[in-house]
Amino acid sequence: MKVGIIGYGSMGKMLLWKFSKIAKIDKSDLLVSNRSKEKLLETKYIANVFDNREVASQADIVFLCVRPFDLKSVLEEIKDVVRKETLLVSLNGSVSFESIHKVTDRKTAKVIPSLTAEIERSQTLVCFNSKVNQQDKVELTHLLKCIGDVIELPENEMGMGSELVSCMPGFIASIFDVICTSAQTHTSVPREQIVNMVLSTMSATGDLMLQKDMTFEDVVKRVATKGGITEEGTKVVYEEFPSTADRLFENTLEKRRLTTQKAEEVF
Repeated sequence: MKVGIIGYGSMGKMLLWKFSKIAKIDKSDLLVSNRSKEKLLETKYIANVFDNREVASQADIVFLCVRPFDLKSVLEEIKDVVRKETLLVSLNGSVSFESIHKVTDRKTAKVIPSLTAEIERSQTLVCFNSKVNQQDKVELTHLLKCIGDVIELPENEMGMGSELVSCMPGFIASIFDVICTSAQTHTSVPREQIVNMVLSTMSATGDLMLQKDMTFEDVVKRVATKGGITEEGTKVVYEEFPSTADRLFENTLEKRRLTTQKAEEVF
C-alpha cells in the first residue's frame, strides 16, 4: 500500500516520520509533496518527493495536511487524477464532507490526531463519508495505530471530540501552569522542581486510573478523606471550577463554529 502526504507542515512532517520509523513503511511506498521543495530535503532517505498530482495519482491513501483555506485549491488540483479506489484523508476538521463533495466525490475520511502522537500516545479521531467501505476503515485505522489509539466518531461530534483530545493537552498544560505558578507564591521550592513534581504526579495519576479502571470520584475518595486537608482543596475545585470549564467549552466551540464557517465560505 502506497501512502501519500500532501503538505509538509508540522502535522504532515509528524505523520511522514511516524509512518517511516514506527509503521516501518518502506521508502518506495511513501510519497510526499510540499509547496516549498527545500523543506523536503530532509525526507530524501525515507520518502519519494513528487508534486501534488503525482502523489494523488499514485497513492492508495492520500493525507491532505494543508490549511483549511488551501484545501479547496489542492482538491481542485488533484481531483481528476485521484483513482476511484484511493482514500482521501483530510486533516482539517473545519471543512465538512458536504463542502469537500462540491469539489470531489471520492472516498474521504477526516482525521484529527493529538500532540501526544509525538510519543505514540495519540487519541486520534476519525470519521468517514458514506463512500468509505469497511476495508478502507480497517486499513486507515491500522496505519494510524502507529501514533496511538484510534476513535471513530460521527462527523457532527468531531468538534467536541477535538476539544477532548486534540485541544486537551493545551487545556491541561494551561491549568497546571496556573497551579504551579500559584504554588510558587506559597513555597521556596524552585519552580522547575514544582513543575516536575506536578507533572510526574499527573502522569502517574492518569496511568493509575487507566490501569486500575478508577473513576475521578474513586481517586478523590481515596485521597480526600473526610475532614482532611485534601478535602479542603477539592471543595474549592468543585465549587469554583465548573463555571470556568463551562466558559472554556463555550468559547472554544464558538471559535470552532466561526472557523468552520469561514472555511466553508471558501467552497
